[in-house]
Amino acid sequence: MSVMTLEELTQDLPQGMVLAGLDLGTKTIGIAVSDLGLSLATPRDVLRRTRFTKDAEKLLAILQTERVGGCVIGLPVNMDGSQGPRAQATRAFVRNLENKTDLGFAFWDERLSTVAAERALLEMDVSRKKRADRIDSAAAAFILQGALDRLSSLSTGSST
Repeated sequence: MSVMTLEELTQDLPQGMVLAGLDLGTKTIGIAVSDLGLSLATPRDVLRRTRFTKDAEKLLAILQTERVGGCVIGLPVNMDGSQGPRAQATRAFVRNLENKTDLGFAFWDERLSTVAAERALLEMDVSRKKRADRIDSAAAAFILQGALDRLSSLSTGSST
């Protein structure tokens, strides 16, 4: 498929498939998946990054196992709304991944997602070491949950 809006991504989602949320870091890729009802995001294990080809292969295998029909990718936008090198790297990763799959992709502004994920893990009294292992998947879940909440508000007609 290609990069599309969140609304288009869910309209094209095949029956029985879920959405994935991805938080692309320099060392890891945080992964979260939705439920079938597209209402709840659940973090999964992080994927340690090596080379793009291997990362893409492992990521696509995970997404296939999880029955993912589309991906919401966290786009690291600067606080002033501009897009810097990390946003460009994220867009490049998706462009390269598009050549390897039929999955659709939608970008989601991920400002403060890692901060929110860290805060949630602190509130759950997760140790520093475990937080380091879980932060990227928690951020991916936060990104995906934001997108799912947006879809829910669109379907009920409320503005968020």
